[in-house]
This record gives sequence, structure tokens and C-alpha cells, in this order.
Amino acid sequence: MLELAEPRLLRKAAFIGGSWSGGLTEIDVHNPADAELIASVPDVGASGAMAAIDAAEDALPRWTLLTARERARLLRRWYDLITRHKEDLARLLTIEQGKPLSESRAEVDYAAAYIEWFSEEARRIDGDVLPPHVEGKRLFVFKKSVGIVAAITPWNFPLAMITRKVGPALAAGCTMVLKPSELTPLSALALAWLGEEAGLPAGVFNVVTGIAGPIGEVLTRDSRVRKFTFTGSTDVGKSLAAECMKTVKRVSLELGGNAPFIVFDDASLEAAVDGAIASKFRNAGQTCVCPNRLLIQAGIYDQFAATLADRVSRLRLGSGLERDTEIGPLIDDRAVAKAERHIADAIARGGRLLTGGSRPNRAGSFFLPTVIADVPKDALLCREETFAPVAGLVRFGTEAEAISLANATSSGLASYLFTSDASRIWRLSDVLESGMVGVNTGSISTEIAPFGGIKESGFGREGSRYGIGEYLNLKFICLDVRAETPVDACGPA
Repeated sequence: MLELAEPRLLRKAAFIGGSWSGGLTEIDVHNPADAELIASVPDVGASGAMAAIDAAEDALPRWTLLTARERARLLRRWYDLITRHKEDLARLLTIEQGKPLSESRAEVDYAAAYIEWFSEEARRIDGDVLPPHVEGKRLFVFKKSVGIVAAITPWNFPLAMITRKVGPALAAGCTMVLKPSELTPLSALALAWLGEEAGLPAGVFNVVTGIAGPIGEVLTRDSRVRKFTFTGSTDVGKSLAAECMKTVKRVSLELGGNAPFIVFDDASLEAAVDGAIASKFRNAGQTCVCPNRLLIQAGIYDQFAATLADRVSRLRLGSGLERDTEIGPLIDDRAVAKAERHIADAIARGGRLLTGGSRPNRAGSFFLPTVIADVPKDALLCREETFAPVAGLVRFGTEAEAISLANATSSGLASYLFTSDASRIWRLSDVLESGMVGVNTGSISTEIAPFGGIKESGFGREGSRYGIGEYLNLKFICLDVRAETPVDACGPA
């Protein structure tokens, strides 16, 4: 049963134009740990999405014209409320998503950090004065809000995937319509309520709940939406981006990953195993930057495999609210079925199961944390994003072979590298085809650094000083300052 110190955080309505709205039908939200019904939220459909865009359009002129200082003040107040209600938000997140409460608390901190960071960046949106190309001209570059932003976010990080989009959007003077995952809408609605309490004007931040298809069609096709940002699967992202191009929107995509985790013989075994546990098994393996392929050099392979399997076999499985839980449930039974399919494929191709490999004997969408050795490079574990607590180990011999295996994917989000060779660190960091590289660490995400990938993992960056640029257009102004020339005569000299 969900008990909150602030019961008003549990919202069961969409948030459109400053009002809490219902729909003709509802969607049930279930706890993946036991399938218990938590709440029902409205399916607002295409009409609700259109109303949210109307509200964002109405609010845009006033919000854009606020001073950066005023927008920063409201964002800071929002940050303060998020941190004040950290425990309630963490419990709500765990109940609807499943991750351990300790991880949910960390996500609340991580989510809040984006609001704090971009509250500060709001006052650092600077333009440029360029050297003139001819005598008598003055050249200026201004940065302007792109306008209305539509965002679709996933279920694996129900708070953080929102704040790293809405933070920079609002700081830049944009208004937003958010469509959270129908599996985890409650965290998004709680965030909207806190924004309302912080004083965000009506229509600046709107949350529409419901089935993705009809809402997504409106958000991608409406010409008033000038920026679209999406985090989710590669196939869905490609389809949404194609729709956006019909009205030539600005687009940011953070899509699937297939991260290599490379361990060389000279690496610290303890650090490498710690890094694998932290990166592979966080959120039960349901992160876009978790290692999908563990590439281990031959000299350290057997020792690494044995140590990792021993550590993984002792990870505590349970409901996210249970004390000391380290691995919560997967999001639903479809995720469990995919893990089973990938494991069966790896074993059929010669892989050796070292630990786990099956569902535990308990209710809910749980799956035992798993390690498989001797996974061939053509196995599904190496070609598809597993999104489950399943570590597949691949043996390699030389540095060149490691690079070839690591880059043999259409994805390019994150890579991990463990070695004590300083020269190798720089060689591999340079040639690994990914937007982010973790060196001797399994934890790379922070609000102060740019998050994003290359290849089919998407484009655009979130977080850091680079992230706010995704929500700004550049405007160039050419001014003729010669007294005998009209001010508007800025054609070719």
C-alpha cells in the first residue's frame, strides 16, 4: 500500500494548462513487484494532447519574456520542493517502477540536480558580437527560445529522464508538453504538482497521460511544436523523428545502447568487478548505458568470470521497498521473456551459465541476476539490447580485437574501459565509437557533463552547458552604423 507523508503527490489526472484533467477512459498503473493496482490515470488521447499544445502556446509569450533571473528563481524553487519531498518521491517511484528504494532516492537527487543546474544556466545564455566583415557593419548573434517543446520519456528513470529535458527547456524560455510512459506516469504527475506549487505559470509545463500512439501523432505532427525530444527505443525514435521532419522540427534523440565493457589483463580485478556490478546490475540492468557485452582479455578472463559470478549470486532480490534489496523486478513480463530468450540463445550457441538464468519462485516480474561465460559474438546478448540483469562474457586476445568487437554495433551510446595502461586509456578512448566513455569506472552520469550518443543511439546532448543549446535558436542581426545609410540596409555591401 502506498503511504505518503504528502498525499497530494499522488495525482490521478493529467495536468493541462494549470488544471488537473480527466479523460474518457483510464489506464491502470501496477506495481511490477506484485502486480498490485496502484492507481488509474486518464487516457487523454489526441484531443488532450491538442489542448496541452494550446495551453503551451498561450503561455509561451509571457514565459519567454520573463527575465532569466525570474525563470531561474522559479526553477530553484521547484528544485527545493523536489528535494524537500525526496522520500515520498522515492517511494512513489519504487512502487510504480520497481527499483530498490536506495536507487530511487539516488534518482530523486539526480533528477533534482538537473533542475538546479539549469536554474543556474538560465542566467548564462549569452550571445556574441562578431568582428565585422566590412567597414560600418556591426554583427550580433542572439540566442532565442525555440518555442513549444514536446517530450516523450521512458519508464526506466521516471523522474530523471524528465528533468534533464524540462530543466533546460524552461530555462531557455520554452514551454513544454510531456508524455511520460503509461507504465510510470505517477512520478511525472507528482513532479507537475510540485512545479505548480513552485509557481510555474499555467501552461508552461503540461503532462498528458495515455496510450502513446494517438498522443505521439499529435506531438510530432503539430506545426506549433518546434522542438521534439525523445528517450526510448531506436526503432520508435526513428519513426517519431520521421514524423517530425514533416514540419522540420528540431529533434533530440537518446536511443538504445549496446555498451561494451572492456577489461584488460592489467586492470584492477576488484575495480573491474565493482564497475561491472555498478553499471550492469543497477536498476536490474534496465538502463540505456548499462554494459550489454563484457569483453574480457584472456589473461584475466577466468578470474574475472569466477569473481563476478560469485558477487552476482549474492545480490539480494526483492521488492524495492524491502530492506537491503539490491535487485528489484523487471518492468513487466515481456521484459522477463526477452531475458529468457537471450539466455537460451547464448547457451544454445555454446555459452556457459555461471549463475542465475531463470525466474525465481515468487510473484512479480522478477528475474535472477545472471552471468553467462563464453558468449559468442553473434549471440543475441551481443547484438540486441537485453535490458535485464544478464551479463554475457566474451573472451578477447589483443587490443585490436577488443576495439573491433566493441565497435561492431550500430549503437554508440556508452563504452567502458578498465586498464592501468595510461597510453591505452587515451588510444581506446579516442577510437571507441560512442558518445561517452567510462575509464576505470562504471558510473558516468552527471548533470554537469553532456549525456548522449552517436550512430543509431541518437543525436543531441542532455545535461551540462551543452544541453541548453538544444532548446535555443541562433538569430543573427546585421546593423549598418554608417550615418548616411538607413539602419535597415543590411544587404551585401
